[in-house]
Amino acid sequence: MEMSICGAPCCWGVDDPKNPYLPPWQQVLKEAGLAGYRAIELGPYGYLPIDAETVSKELEKNGLAIVAGTIFHDLLDPANQESVLSAVDDICHLITDSRLPRLPHLQGQKFPTPYMTVMDWGHDERDYAAGHSDRAPRLSAKQWADFMANLRAVCQRANRYGVRPVIHPHAGGYIEFADEIEAVVRDIPYEVAGLCLDTGHLYYSGMDPVAYLKKYADRLDYVHFKDVNETVYQQVLGEHIRFFDGCGKGSMCPIGTGSLDYPGIKQALEEIGYSGYITIEQERDPRNSGTSLQDVKASVEYLKSVGYLI
Repeated sequence: MEMSICGAPCCWGVDDPKNPYLPPWQQVLKEAGLAGYRAIELGPYGYLPIDAETVSKELEKNGLAIVAGTIFHDLLDPANQESVLSAVDDICHLITDSRLPRLPHLQGQKFPTPYMTVMDWGHDERDYAAGHSDRAPRLSAKQWADFMANLRAVCQRANRYGVRPVIHPHAGGYIEFADEIEAVVRDIPYEVAGLCLDTGHLYYSGMDPVAYLKKYADRLDYVHFKDVNETVYQQVLGEHIRFFDGCGKGSMCPIGTGSLDYPGIKQALEEIGYSGYITIEQERDPRNSGTSLQDVKASVEYLKSVGYLI
């Protein structure tokens, strides 16, 4: 059983590829390498170029591989489906290209990297209710069935390329709360997709990360780590605010400085026999990315101090 830590562009504030304040992607890869990572996620579609030769050169320059691609789209609206599937094709073509550096398969790892994290996003009515299970609007049975059909099609498209899709519950989307995770597991067979559970999103949305990592151990293919600044989090929950605007205020913080119990999380992962890659995330306003490398290094050093490997 092995676990190894990777990075993600969201630590530099990269969530919306159209945000005018994003740092250059080359800078993100350079700083990820300086942080000691061996791998990084691709980030939202459109941030890194969909060009294997260009991306491969920058990855090699910084000692990195790609651990996962990302679908972060409105998966509910059927009008989006054609463009979403086109994005899946582009991402899978890129991350399976033989020119890209590869991560080693860890002992006991269920599926080879790179994965594709699949997240639903883009609904104001849910974004403003992030973290509030009691007031977040829910889908009807018919809407949920149609949503699952869209989600299944996205995952099946990735499977055609030999890329393992992992469904990521995300605060502010239509797969966020405990009942919605349970419904996804019920409706999407494991042979179609696994789960990527994010400790910070679980906590943000009212779930105990340790309990839920154990609950879905048999569906868990990939893990994201975050930490939550309790003071800012409680403040944000009391405001009418979008999820990422709350992150811009500092609701997410370096690992080891917030509310989550990472020695306890490590023990839980060991108990369930998790083997694979774990990606650190710390969403922020990209205008604050000047401190990203410092924060990422702090997260890495903390996790190493409690027994995780890079």
